[in-house]
Amino acid sequence: MPNTLIAKAAMDRRLAEIITPVIEDLGFELVRVRLMSGKSTTLQVMADKPDGGIEVDDLAIINQSIGAVLDVEDPILDEYTLEVSSPGIDRPLTRLKDFEMFEGYEAKLETDEAIDNRRRFKGTLAGVEGDEVLINVTEGTIGLQFDWLADAKLVLTDDLIKEMLRQRKASGAIDDTKFDDIIEETSEGDA
Repeated sequence: MPNTLIAKAAMDRRLAEIITPVIEDLGFELVRVRLMSGKSTTLQVMADKPDGGIEVDDLAIINQSIGAVLDVEDPILDEYTLEVSSPGIDRPLTRLKDFEMFEGYEAKLETDEAIDNRRRFKGTLAGVEGDEVLINVTEGTIGLQFDWLADAKLVLTDDLIKEMLRQRKASGAIDDTKFDDIIEETSEGDA
């Protein structure tokens, strides 16, 4: 698996190889997997629908399905807790398509190696060009090779929250008008 943002460590990559087909067969995508050890061991799995908007019931189905496969494959020696979650609003950006999908939103990117004496970049995503992620920073638009990235995530902003509410409402996930005032306020404020 070439994408180190989905699964960084060798064990994470092995786990991703096991659970990705299960998640994809259910119609979802793996966003990130991390096996974290400390006082206890936790396997964190983030999944989403290809077009976003995963629901709690979906997460329960994924949890059950990958739990069963992991019981059979038994790749983790220690006792562990399985946590399956959505990526959240300030989601990690782990696939090249994420940088296109969230163009125009604020993000924090970190590279493995220093580029011009800098490893952290915060700015507005400006899409993708080939294998480069474009980001508008104070100095202008820069391109970072996707393979150079060690970490990337959206920054939680009012605009991002409002857009996610708008999308959830449009998809029917929010079936009441509780958030209309927020959405309308955004539209008026942007005009």
